[in-house]
Amino acid sequence: MNTLVRLSWIAVVVLPGSHVWAQAAARPDLLKPGVLTSADVKTIAPTSYYYAGHAASVQLRNTVGIRTQDGKNILAGMVDTSGYSTAIAQKYQGFFITETKIQIEGTGVEPGEYGFGFMNDRFILTNVGGGDVVNVPAKRDDQMKRPVPLKITEENGDYRLYAGRKYVALTLHA
Repeated sequence: MNTLVRLSWIAVVVLPGSHVWAQAAARPDLLKPGVLTSADVKTIAPTSYYYAGHAASVQLRNTVGIRTQDGKNILAGMVDTSGYSTAIAQKYQGFFITETKIQIEGTGVEPGEYGFGFMNDRFILTNVGGGDVVNVPAKRDDQMKRPVPLKITEENGDYRLYAGRKYVALTLHA
């Protein structure tokens, strides 16, 4: 009887998270570094995001991500800003979560949860209270054939976060 209780306890403790590793064993791409597929993003992205006193619905179809070599995630997604004042909604278009230190256009960003927006020719990253953390010039890619609301690209280890034709460079720390 004592052995049965111990085995039950082990099952309760071990099994809840074991499905992630079972999926990873069946699909090695789940832990593969680089730009995440939309299916992978949907498994880890929040469905709502708290910012400046409100919770906004996340647009999963416009959510993107990166997985680093050491398994850390960086996520960005558009949100429904209809409940926010015009002043906040202009610079808060989406959420940005990083589990690791990164650089945006050469400016360091610590792990954390942020809001972001492309406003005029600037990229603004703000803390959840609405205060600016990063405010850098955004670049424009006029060669892009089909701009979409939000996209991440990777080329030779260099990443770009796009909103339409505007983008900023993301650099991962080793």
